[in-house]
Amino acid sequence: MAVTVIGVDGAALPPGGAEVLEQARLVVGGKRHLDAHAPEHAKRLELGPLEPALNALSSLSGDEQGVVLASGDPGFFGAVRALRERGVRCAVLPATSSVQRLMARAGRSWDDVVVVSAHGRDLGAAINVCRARPAVAVLTAPKSGPAQIASGLAGWRRTMIVGEDLGGPNESVVTIDPADAAKRTWFEPNVVLCLADADEVPQRGWMAGGEPVPPATGWALSEDEFSHRDGMITKAEVRAVALARLAPRPGVLVWDVGAGSGSVAVECARMGAATIAIESDEAQVVRMVTNAAGHGVDVRIEEGKAPQALRELPKPDAIFVGGGGNEVVTACAHAGASRVVVALAALDRVGPSRETLRSAGYAVEGVQLASSRLAELPDGSSRLEAANPVVLLTGTKKP
Repeated sequence: MAVTVIGVDGAALPPGGAEVLEQARLVVGGKRHLDAHAPEHAKRLELGPLEPALNALSSLSGDEQGVVLASGDPGFFGAVRALRERGVRCAVLPATSSVQRLMARAGRSWDDVVVVSAHGRDLGAAINVCRARPAVAVLTAPKSGPAQIASGLAGWRRTMIVGEDLGGPNESVVTIDPADAAKRTWFEPNVVLCLADADEVPQRGWMAGGEPVPPATGWALSEDEFSHRDGMITKAEVRAVALARLAPRPGVLVWDVGAGSGSVAVECARMGAATIAIESDEAQVVRMVTNAAGHGVDVRIEEGKAPQALRELPKPDAIFVGGGGNEVVTACAHAGASRVVVALAALDRVGPSRETLRSAGYAVEGVQLASSRLAELPDGSSRLEAANPVVLLTGTKKP
């Protein structure tokens, strides 16, 4: 048995592709690829569910040749992985991937672009990456296409470049605002490029997809790294534990409720999460804008008082509650997040907040954080300077 995976991109087949097809006993692929390239003498198997195709390819014997026709580069989020998982060794003749083709049509370098796939998985993770990162390409799927991505970007300033049927007879490349993209019907197949600034020339980098997360400069940054008012900021030691409990990462959305200077939201964004900071104090909102810009991250800021300001926001994966009473904790406990972290300075709020989280189905843990930092005395010696203790409650439940 020999299996060759041939990439198809609307142009001529890759070198050697036609010769392999002439020798094929079985050709597997989508209907349009089979109609265009499968020889008449070969058995055809149209791809729907993948399992029957894998079974048919695995049943080939001896010198029988099987061919899989796949779009673009089949080693890039494509059929090669599924074949290797089944134990099928295959030769690969790649074509130009849809992402490469879209970037060429856009005339933009793409070593900084994060590429995510919406095939066979929750679109929410892909949308959260688009919310968090300045340049993201999305490999779409039926019902997880440009319109659905655009709907999820409401509230974020983004530009979309949509490539339809790239390399095919209905090819189109459109630059569009998400509000307009959400109202359109799009030709399939398509691929989406989501940009925070369509005209920006990205900085010269060294790693595809941009800098890795968590950031090389670390996390739980010093308070001096943020603009804040008279020490009104979540201290670095508390932030360190809160970040560990929130687990911010690419593909998730974090709310920072009662965000103040936004230090938690900024740190979560630096770790690749999409973030929304909710704050009612106008002066603090200005500080948040400064802090987000200073750390080069995109934090969506909602100026308003919780819980009212939470009602129209997209569902979070994790929530940090840095301010507000039990009414706010209650609203956050019913927002659908798998993790809720509540920071409390007042001991009389610990019991009610714990019970609110437990009543909403969370398993609750708590820890008191009391840290002391080295402080220099006038004679050059050092003493320990205690910070006010804080209780962190962490509610967790399965997504």
